[in-house]
Amino acid sequence: MLRWKQLTQSLFFKFSASFILVGLVPLSLLSYYAVQSFTSHVERYTTNNLRQMVLYMSYNVNSALTKYDDISKLMYTGRYDGYVEGSDENQTRKVNELEQINSVPIESFLKTILYSDPFIRNVYFVRSSDMKLYYQLRTNAVLIPEALPLQDWLSAMKERPRNIAYFAAHDETYFARSDKQVVTIGRNLIDISLPLEKEPHVVGTLFFDVSTDMFNQFFSEMKLNGKDELYVLDEQGRFYFGHRNNAGKTVTVSDQDDGQMLALSEPIPALQGRIVTRLSKEELYRQLATTRTAVYIAIVICAVVLIVMGVWFSRRLAAPIRQVIQKMVTVESGNLDTHVEVRSQDEIGRLGHGFNRMIERLQAFIDEAYVAEIKQKQTELNALKSQIRPHYLYNTLEVIRMNAVHSDVPEVGDMILSLSNQLKYVIDYGEEWVPLQQELDHLRDYFYIIEVRFENRYELRTHIADDVRLSWSVPKLFLQPLVENAVQHGLRPQGKGTVGISIRKQEDRLAIVIVDDGVGMEKEEVERITARLAEEGAPSGHVGMKNVQERIRSLCGQEFGLSVTSRPHIGTSVTIELPIKEVHDDDSGSARGR
Repeated sequence: MLRWKQLTQSLFFKFSASFILVGLVPLSLLSYYAVQSFTSHVERYTTNNLRQMVLYMSYNVNSALTKYDDISKLMYTGRYDGYVEGSDENQTRKVNELEQINSVPIESFLKTILYSDPFIRNVYFVRSSDMKLYYQLRTNAVLIPEALPLQDWLSAMKERPRNIAYFAAHDETYFARSDKQVVTIGRNLIDISLPLEKEPHVVGTLFFDVSTDMFNQFFSEMKLNGKDELYVLDEQGRFYFGHRNNAGKTVTVSDQDDGQMLALSEPIPALQGRIVTRLSKEELYRQLATTRTAVYIAIVICAVVLIVMGVWFSRRLAAPIRQVIQKMVTVESGNLDTHVEVRSQDEIGRLGHGFNRMIERLQAFIDEAYVAEIKQKQTELNALKSQIRPHYLYNTLEVIRMNAVHSDVPEVGDMILSLSNQLKYVIDYGEEWVPLQQELDHLRDYFYIIEVRFENRYELRTHIADDVRLSWSVPKLFLQPLVENAVQHGLRPQGKGTVGISIRKQEDRLAIVIVDDGVGMEKEEVERITARLAEEGAPSGHVGMKNVQERIRSLCGQEFGLSVTSRPHIGTSVTIELPIKEVHDDDSGSARGR
């Protein structure tokens, strides 16, 4: 936390962050806007193209169905060879007695229908008087007349006998060997020479099968994928044709877009229905997603390059200034025999020249003004060198720490800071009681060195209850020996572990529990330790715990002290009970002055 705070307060950190933000934020916003605009344009362009394709398909399908409607009307208008039959001819007599349609034999008329369009595969005519079947086939396949669904077709046409009928796509199951799929078109031959009646007089019915290749030639341009859907529906919403065989079924198809499918619909007037396509957006925009991903990757690469360049530029700018700071620390320690290496003539270089000139002038001033005084006090300094006074030791440790920090060795600097804090805490005499906060700070400094020494294999955790005040007074240096015991005897044998400290208020007492998850102790060993803590006189074992026990009892009374519990392979717990006591001026004067 301290290292991060120092880093964020650095001028070069602020410069790097500003440099990165100024470049990264506009780049990100502009790239995002560009990708979204490009995506929206492509999606809109693709949708418009697909809509035009569906419109074109609906037009072609409608034209084809209209053409077959015209072909079916040849029974009334005549043949393609130019012959036109009069409307007053008795069609009933021609069909039933002469077996003719428009003065042409039925078989010849069917053959004319068969070859009027390349997609017509089979033509049938059913005479109403005796249900006699006439047919012409384009292939040499064997027709099974009993398998023809004539009754179904005729029943469907009774609802609107004067209109053309379109039957949904189906397999040619009425042929012995055929794997083709066709749609069937039917029209009744009505004798219009008779007087107009409510129910028309149907002489016969013409049916012809049209290969679904006729539709496929229009739909192939869509290049449908596995998730796409295409339907041709009649006016009642029944399936007529599509890439999935749902012949004759009523299909519920949504014409609205959703999150996964793009829906497009156009009417087919000849069928009084519509064509509906539902296209998977995932498949439709897959290439767009790939392009978008590539753009995002390019943005990330640019951002990384920008960050690296910002950090590199900041380091290049920071290195000369760090060198000046290090030299300043050296001068602060009393060593004037130093200078800054100047490698450029910019502002940083001029700062280095100025620092070198300052050192030279300072050295000359000292030589001229203080040389005599220094010689007079040389003897006193030599005597003082043999005495390690606390404040000199603190200053020296601080200089070493600063050198470590400025040399990018923060861990060494933090260790020296922890050691310096511990020395101050231990060497300050004349106080038996200190604030709980001060004792915990000292313990954290001590345990930090333990963590570094043993490569962070040990961890210290503290929990302080909400009703505990950190200003309460506790005996000085009573926690460290117990934590040291936990590490030495509980954690080190197993190589790693955690020491936990829990502090809570228990009635009128302060209860402190030190627990470790180390190797633990057998019941007999716990009983021996408890007995030794209760003994009078100098300790023969567990000196640290015995000393803490004696100090607490001498300061607080016999009702206070330690208690130990442990279980093998689980850990050990030491509970300390102290009276609740506020820190007074005579107890913590030095602590507040730190």
